[in-house]
Amino acid sequence: MRDRYLPLVDRVANRDELNNVIAQMVSELSALHTFVQGGDARKPADQVDIATLGAVLQRDEKASGYVVRHIYQHDPDLPDQAPPLARPESLVKEGEVILSIDGQSLLGVSDERSLLRGKAGQQVMLHVKPVTGDARDVLVRPISERDDSRMRYAEWEYSRRLKVDADSNRQIGYVHLQAMGSGDIDQWARDYYPVFDRQGLIIDVRHNHGGNIDSWLLGDLLRKAWFYWQPRVGSPSWNMQYAFRGHIVVLCDQETASDGEAFSEGFKHFQMGKVIGTRTWGGEIWLSGSNIQADNGVATAAEIGVYSAEGKWLIEGHGVEPDIVVDNPPHATFAGNDAQLQAAIDLLKQQIKEDPRPVPPHPPYPDKSFKYQP
Repeated sequence: MRDRYLPLVDRVANRDELNNVIAQMVSELSALHTFVQGGDARKPADQVDIATLGAVLQRDEKASGYVVRHIYQHDPDLPDQAPPLARPESLVKEGEVILSIDGQSLLGVSDERSLLRGKAGQQVMLHVKPVTGDARDVLVRPISERDDSRMRYAEWEYSRRLKVDADSNRQIGYVHLQAMGSGDIDQWARDYYPVFDRQGLIIDVRHNHGGNIDSWLLGDLLRKAWFYWQPRVGSPSWNMQYAFRGHIVVLCDQETASDGEAFSEGFKHFQMGKVIGTRTWGGEIWLSGSNIQADNGVATAAEIGVYSAEGKWLIEGHGVEPDIVVDNPPHATFAGNDAQLQAAIDLLKQQIKEDPRPVPPHPPYPDKSFKYQP
């Protein structure tokens, strides 16, 4: 393969083109988890830092500015993750109109972001007209394009949780894991422990880009309660603390990758519940990424395959097949529907109805008093 691709090197003009040649060569392995990136790449002469206000704005000539149509939702328990216009010191409400930024009229530009270039993290002055009353000045700190993307994703996640709570009357919990790294252990602890005692649980690993905590999560979910503590006052609790006693569904899709796939496959292997969604990415030959090149670029090489006790290679090149195939059609999804999530809610509600898992009542209190025998 090296001999086949070596003649192309003479035509390479920069590091990006070299990466392209290397990528074509290593793709002959037909293995995922193969990435070619970095190195001594050309840097742009200028860096345009796009910033946003964490909201959807709409130009309105009659209103003399941009109407705030939507401000990204966020978990109120995480105030540090609030978008700029939802912070107490910079509060702007949906329906209000932003007339200018730093004294420049918004109707004089085609996009409000043109007045925010290079200002991520810096204070800017908004002149805001409320639905009723006089206009006011508001100091706000715009966010970077990367943080804007993160907040939009957080809104998607938070809105799933709200829907599950509402549709199930808080009988079903919802935990989404975007990846499988150390920070995702924190998120698991934050979102799972408040709902561990519910009748149903949805674990959403759609869009999960992997990591290496599948065994930790599966071990947590395999714990079984086997005795209960009954205090003198209050409700009972169980040992194997935080063991889940109800029904579980896992959601996966075509963007569930790597360790998200290992988790989904393990969940199926242990027959812990149903997996709903679409077939996953199919990358389960793992790697270290330790083969750094001279200019700090890297061309990863697949290193560690995964096989079952039955002697079958797992996941690589095919992915994890869900037990129940449900796709999210593009137009319906854009309109705000989530067929996969709805299927999980419906299945769990049915399972809870057919097989409820209440905490068993305590037996009658024993009489431990000393019986006097004259």
